[in-house]
Amino acid sequence: MFGKVKKVFFTGVFGILYISFVAQLIYVLGWMNPIEMKLAGMSGLAFEWLVLIAARYLSKRSSGAAQSYNNGGFRRH
Repeated sequence: MFGKVKKVFFTGVFGILYISFVAQLIYVLGWMNPIEMKLAGMSGLAFEWLVLIAARYLSKRSSGAAQSYNNGGFRRH
């Protein structure tokens, strides 16, 4: 039960973060005027994207490790 709630929660959180990232990208490309400001905004977004990908990877890795620990390896006969 908790696993399903956790999966739905993290999927929703990552979905909101992806939408936020796209909105920030549109803002940087559309409304920042000097090229230096656009480059600074894009570098910040690149760093944010790397953090988002790393968090997603670690989330999937930890849930996969928990499933393999709970389901496999220790069978009782």
